[in-house]
Amino acid sequence: MLMSLEQVVARVPRWDGAGDLKTSILAGGITNQNFLIETGGQAYVLRIAGANTELLGINRQYEYAANLAAARLGIGPEVVYFIEPEGYLVTRFITGRPIPPQEMRDPQMIGLVAATLRKVHAMPEIPGEFWVPRIVDGYTRIAKRYRVAFPKNFDWLIERLRDAEAALQANAFVLRPCHNDLLNENFLYDGQIRILDWEYAGMGDPFFDLANYSVNHDFTDEHDRNLLKDYFGEVTSINWARLKIMKIVSDFREAMWGTVQTGISKLDFDFLGYANKHFDRLTKNIQDPRWEQWIKEISQHA
Repeated sequence: MLMSLEQVVARVPRWDGAGDLKTSILAGGITNQNFLIETGGQAYVLRIAGANTELLGINRQYEYAANLAAARLGIGPEVVYFIEPEGYLVTRFITGRPIPPQEMRDPQMIGLVAATLRKVHAMPEIPGEFWVPRIVDGYTRIAKRYRVAFPKNFDWLIERLRDAEAALQANAFVLRPCHNDLLNENFLYDGQIRILDWEYAGMGDPFFDLANYSVNHDFTDEHDRNLLKDYFGEVTSINWARLKIMKIVSDFREAMWGTVQTGISKLDFDFLGYANKHFDRLTKNIQDPRWEQWIKEISQHA
């Protein structure tokens, strides 16, 4: 049974009986409903989970745990309350500014983000695992169940994903806590980098975070070199190849996320157009003449 905003607010003990409580919608989300709650001179964000988000691979208990871990480092927003069993989250509102995509490509900002991601990847273990080929397989089954249209080259794309998966798995890596959803909207700056929305966080490959940040901000080769140098201290051939392949893998996951949303979401948003944008970009990047070289480079270092 769906609850009204008033009923949800009433579930939060610190807001009980508040006479000055004000609520307003926070725009920008395409999965959940987010509200700004102001009371007692304090500001909070209430996230009401969207319908059927478990089909997107979201576990609200895992999100809660990851956000707590990130908040302890001062990277994620402070967690104020967790409404169970619905999984609605209340966090402290961060008074920061959005970071325009062009600024995210600035060398100084790349350095700040790289340093922040190193902290994320050094956090204690968090629940859940994030491995894109497995996620894409799950999204594919759900999209077919909802009879969503796939691009004509989908089978070819899946074959290339299998090539990437084999290469990535042949080259050993250690699972680390990762955010896994580094869209521009999930960054704020208030003197330091803050990262919002830990819905997809889990133990994964740190290169996914690096690639996700890169591809979502239209990084060039020069930007990618800056990112690798800031994160690792150097640019090696294996790290270069792994980043480039993972950027393609990141777009595949994003495309399939949009495909599933086309079938399940009730929000007024062009999810099909969103999916096709990412399908088009990952197709273009697979057709990069360096694709085979990247695959070979990773496989040779197994």
